[in-house]
Amino acid sequence: MEIRHLEYFVAVAEERHFTRAARRLMVSQSGLSASIRSLERELGAPLFVRTTRSVQLTGAGQALLGEACRALASVRAAREAVAAVQGLLRGTLSVGTEQCISGAHVPSLLARFRAEHPEVEVLLRQTGSRELVEAVATGRLDLAFVALSGEPPEGVRLLPLAVEPMVLLCHPGHPLAGGPAPDWARLAREPFVDFHPDWGARGLTDLAFATAGVPRRVALEVNDVHSLLELVGHGLGIAVVPRPIAGKPQAAALCTLPLPGAGARWQVSVALPDQERTGPAARELLGYLALPGA
Repeated sequence: MEIRHLEYFVAVAEERHFTRAARRLMVSQSGLSASIRSLERELGAPLFVRTTRSVQLTGAGQALLGEACRALASVRAAREAVAAVQGLLRGTLSVGTEQCISGAHVPSLLARFRAEHPEVEVLLRQTGSRELVEAVATGRLDLAFVALSGEPPEGVRLLPLAVEPMVLLCHPGHPLAGGPAPDWARLAREPFVDFHPDWGARGLTDLAFATAGVPRRVALEVNDVHSLLELVGHGLGIAVVPRPIAGKPQAAALCTLPLPGAGARWQVSVALPDQERTGPAARELLGYLALPGA
């Protein structure tokens, strides 16, 4: 089984499209297809269901994907370890982050890293925390800045960065504006604007309402902070967000209220693989943060 075949397989699995995968890899589509067929023959099972409009993983393909990602990560780590012994830092640093993370300014960290280590290609992926920690677990990311509610998957450790309270945001003309902290029953009657379920803040809010035994209606789901603030600013719903989001300039006209009781706490962490799988480039970036246990 060739490393190249696994690289091609992972690209098609992630893109769900042969043409896009070939463009990403800068290879011909015919060569890519031939490599996938060779891998399927070697494994004795089809890896994709191909139609004219989509490409989906088969059961065998799903079983292979995680192992293929881990194998490619191990190969990359081996190359980088040898370079590190020679006093070089090369290869790729793949970083993930959720939006508006506190405790670290990711653009500044990456800019410093690239300036000091120009031989390392820096890649960044922005999405929800749940998806990010899964990518760290499978080796698709070297590390990620996340706000995870619940335990991380096996093989992932979390180094805490910051803890912030969750607060309530509403339009200044909303009946809740300017009043005391509402009780849970009052909030149950409101339509909410919230992030997609894989965001850490969404999971934390869902957990807070479930713990209180109160239902909640999420009427508008978004995948970025600015859309959430705009929707709340137009009076289309209220939102529960980490305090740093409530402090953004775009939220200056909104009303901020505490949540009932002690409220939920939003913890930001760096998600990393196990110590032995943390590569030299990731360790170097962590050194800028001076975190214990890094």
